[in-house]
Amino acid sequence: MRLDHALLTDVSGKPLRQQHKIFSTEWDEISDWSDRVYMPYRVAPIGHAIKPHATMHSSRIGELTLTRFAYGVAVSVDEFSPEAGNALLLTTVRGNARHWAQRSVTEDTAVGESFIANCSRVDYRIDLDPDHLQLNLTIPHAVLERMAQQWFGFVPDDQFWRHKCVIGGVGSSWLSLLEYTIRCVAEASEHMAEGRLGAHLEQSLCVHLLREWAGRAEQAGLDFNSPMNRIAPRYVRAAEEFMSANAANLPTMTEVASAVGTSVRALSGAFSRFRGMTPGAFLREQRLQGVRRDLLATDPESGTTVSTIAFRWGYLNLGEFAGIYRKRFSELPSQTLQRRLR
Repeated sequence: MRLDHALLTDVSGKPLRQQHKIFSTEWDEISDWSDRVYMPYRVAPIGHAIKPHATMHSSRIGELTLTRFAYGVAVSVDEFSPEAGNALLLTTVRGNARHWAQRSVTEDTAVGESFIANCSRVDYRIDLDPDHLQLNLTIPHAVLERMAQQWFGFVPDDQFWRHKCVIGGVGSSWLSLLEYTIRCVAEASEHMAEGRLGAHLEQSLCVHLLREWAGRAEQAGLDFNSPMNRIAPRYVRAAEEFMSANAANLPTMTEVASAVGTSVRALSGAFSRFRGMTPGAFLREQRLQGVRRDLLATDPESGTTVSTIAFRWGYLNLGEFAGIYRKRFSELPSQTLQRRLR
């Protein structure tokens, strides 16, 4: 089934049932729909044609949402909410989509090409011409992490999740999978939100996406086939979960090893073999990620300071903390906190 027919009809040619309007000329109505389906963001019309003629179709696939969407006018879209915790996979069906990969670097996607941006981890902007039509997947970041852990035995770090790139294209296996997905929805849309069929399709989409993403994230140093990323013993994964849950309390390695029923020596050896790092390095990363999540979730006008959040995660020397944070995330913690004002 062709991309431009996605979500319109079932295999018998009857319109697929939608739980919302499929056409609107009202910005507020479109915004309400898109905030619920994607996440809160800002959209601004480009040029003189400012009244939208939007078409909106959607279908759930497990925890993912597949949408066929167009504004009907040229628009610029940015300020996607990181608190929503979603990644976006945007596939061009018609017209032109210009994605801002970096502050001054753009990439246009041709018909059949997809662009991935994890809006829970990175700023994102897209400019769409008047003829655009998009087939998009909204994917909770938590689902991607779960799939990475289950299939590859580890969760990539923030550097990977922040990488934005083009995947797919005419003749690609990714585009074939999207076309297969469209066919499945047309044949059994009522079984996609829940049940085994939706779960299997959700898994196929996420695992394939992670592989495609990793193949284009060379600077992130990620290799799903590396021996360092093979599935680790259960006590290593248990130690990761314990440290993630208790990172703010700064557990000692003795406490971590005791909590998972092994020795410090065995735990350190297993982390070195299966994770390519020490347990202490893993704990430090969880603390930094915790600080970053809190900074991104804090209203800069609430009065909460960087030092308050840093202390919460056990950082007492603020100067040293700022240096560590900047080295890890390429920005100062104060810059992260101020993002919501921009």
